[in-house]
Amino acid sequence: MKIVFMGTPLFAVKILEKLNSAHEVVLVVTQPDQFNHRKKQFAFPAVKEWALAHDLRVIQPEKIKTAAEIIQAAEPELIVTAAYGQFIPSGILECPRLKSINVHGSLLPKYRGGAPIQRAIMDGCSETGISVIRMTAKMDAGEILAQKKIPIMDTDNQETIFEKLSALGAEMILPVIEGLKRGDLNGVAQDENSVSFAPNLKKEDERLDFSQNARAVFNRVRGLNPNPGAYFQLDGLNIKVYNSIVSKERTAYQPGWIVSLNKDSFSVSCGENTVISILEVQLPAGKRMAVSDFLNGRGKNMIAINKEIGI
Repeated sequence: MKIVFMGTPLFAVKILEKLNSAHEVVLVVTQPDQFNHRKKQFAFPAVKEWALAHDLRVIQPEKIKTAAEIIQAAEPELIVTAAYGQFIPSGILECPRLKSINVHGSLLPKYRGGAPIQRAIMDGCSETGISVIRMTAKMDAGEILAQKKIPIMDTDNQETIFEKLSALGAEMILPVIEGLKRGDLNGVAQDENSVSFAPNLKKEDERLDFSQNARAVFNRVRGLNPNPGAYFQLDGLNIKVYNSIVSKERTAYQPGWIVSLNKDSFSVSCGENTVISILEVQLPAGKRMAVSDFLNGRGKNMIAINKEIGI
């Protein structure tokens, strides 16, 4: 089958790889290259890197509607999308014989939108999954063709769940396509009364709020690890946090104070008298490091018991 694939981040690569193993991927559509200001060079999307390495044709339109003629000229029988990153007009979605499907990283109708994996972890969900849906003009609202669940463990973060869901999406995509080819795969309408949304992350989502309980802070750290990373402010600096644990300690301190300190962590008071222990941090323009290394270096003069971080 001739397929146009549309996707951008690493999440989409395994799905593209699986499609390419069984079908003719006639065109790959991905987002434009992004300039890395730190490295002072352009970075290719993960999908572009894989596609070029496997001699697939790639286009990167600034606006997808401008690529309608190119996509139609490729004469796809099906369009498959996975974390593409742009709203696709119905004129493109409707052009293939079998229309278009999307591999979405949530248990729809929950978490429609651009950050379903991050939001599910940040909200403390115990499970998530992949929904393969028919694409419609309304965002993530099409009929569900297939859906599978996985648990979210306390040891999981954004990166591990992305990896697990990418693999699950790749596992699910070929059977869905076979069902579409046979014409016997019936979609299930989403329950509009159960819809929730997962908008793209904003800068304010990254700041830790220690007035929340420690479990909520822990979930936010996991949901933002590794990109873009959660942070708190101390001595005028944004210090990112990549790893933490909920302490068994209880405290009478108001939220946002350093309440204990040892060689490999420091602990901060949170809402409801709870405590979060910080294990891995990053200073501006620095590298990620264990708190033990931080405390042996610059952190020695920054971290002290009874010092306020703030909320």
